[in-house]
Amino acid sequence: MPQSKKPTQKRLKKEPYTVISLGGSIIVPDAIDTKFLRAFRDLIRDHIKQGRRFVIISGGGKTARRYMSAAETLTALASEDIDWLGIHSTRLNGHLIRTLFRKEACPTIIKDPRRKITATHPVIVAAGWKPGRSTDYVATCIAKNLGAKKLINLSNVDFAYDKDPREHKDAKPIKTSSWKDFRALLPKKWDPGLSAPFDPIAAREAEKLGLEVAIINGRKLKEVGKYLAGEPFKGTIVTD
Repeated sequence: MPQSKKPTQKRLKKEPYTVISLGGSIIVPDAIDTKFLRAFRDLIRDHIKQGRRFVIISGGGKTARRYMSAAETLTALASEDIDWLGIHSTRLNGHLIRTLFRKEACPTIIKDPRRKITATHPVIVAAGWKPGRSTDYVATCIAKNLGAKKLINLSNVDFAYDKDPREHKDAKPIKTSSWKDFRALLPKKWDPGLSAPFDPIAAREAEKLGLEVAIINGRKLKEVGKYLAGEPFKGTIVTD
């Protein structure tokens, strides 16, 4: 009697990594937002099942600002000290993100984006690097390191704007932009307190790489899902 063949499982093709710069204002708007983190984990896991892979770079959020504020009431802070407080806050948040994806994530958090990344896990978590370099810059460097083509910047606004909407009521949302036009809207330098949709130094590097950057409100995860699915979404795309 002929033996029956075992059913073969369809192997999903591994997609290039998608890099996500996860703003600290979403992770820790005041207290740690566990409701958001649960929904974010569910979204990422759904896309992992479809063969996608992600690098998630965590921001510092209120954790960083609380440490900075406390230190400033006690002593005069050098800009490097301010940066380090922010960097270590991103690393603490990064460990939180890694625990959410314990089954899927590389056990080591990436702290230096220049080093060769050999992990093949479906999730890689990264955090702040060194003074003078933002998490947007880290995300851009990792995209270069891994050959990623897309970077999602998740913040607490729906779009990038032509000027700060908190100060200008006539600020207009940007839906699509070239890197040349987008960079013209950004300051020339970056500092820890900068209010801008993307780090200007990271923007310069992203343009060199031909990287597509999507700026999306992280609290609207349906829009993130639409972008990942290649569907029209609410947000800003910057590309060549």
